[in-house]
Amino acid sequence: MSSSVPALSEMQLIEKFVQGDRDSFTILYKKYWYKLYLIAQKRLNDRAVSEELTQEIFVQLWERRETLEINSLENYLVKAIRYAVIDYIRNEIVKNNYLHHYKAFVAHEESETENVVAVNDLSTFMEAGLKTLPEKSQEVFRLSRIENWPVARIASHLQLTEKGVEYHITKSIKTLKVYLKDFVAIAILFFMI
Repeated sequence: MSSSVPALSEMQLIEKFVQGDRDSFTILYKKYWYKLYLIAQKRLNDRAVSEELTQEIFVQLWERRETLEINSLENYLVKAIRYAVIDYIRNEIVKNNYLHHYKAFVAHEESETENVVAVNDLSTFMEAGLKTLPEKSQEVFRLSRIENWPVARIASHLQLTEKGVEYHITKSIKTLKVYLKDFVAIAILFFMI
């Protein structure tokens, strides 16, 4: 065969390329690379990604050359770049959704952490406020509001009248309201910032 490689028909170039001829592959690459790049660029509007996807099509073409059955190389390559673009867009959507959900999760976790800190601060202030009460009032308040005991049970347990238990609860709440007033004001300011 005296004709040079460039004079070969496309089918002959494909046959030689399938057999591993790098010159034939180079000719096919130069013929179709820019067309594939333009297809990707038109859909993605991203030069670097379009170049990368186009390169990947040709890498896969070379790696699969022995197993491919190609009737029209141009049709094959155009379909390949379209699928590559679709896959890229799909992966970007998944990645963006993941990032969105991750950011929302992190924000939620930070909010949860702030809430836990606020509750701990409130508990600390509440404990300090309780310690300003007489011992019997502290005990009644803890059983009523922290342990959720009913008034009758507290009265029986501490050998008080129900009216006496209600008195201690009312007195404790009034004292704690005054004591926690500053904490509530600080908390409101904190959450408004």
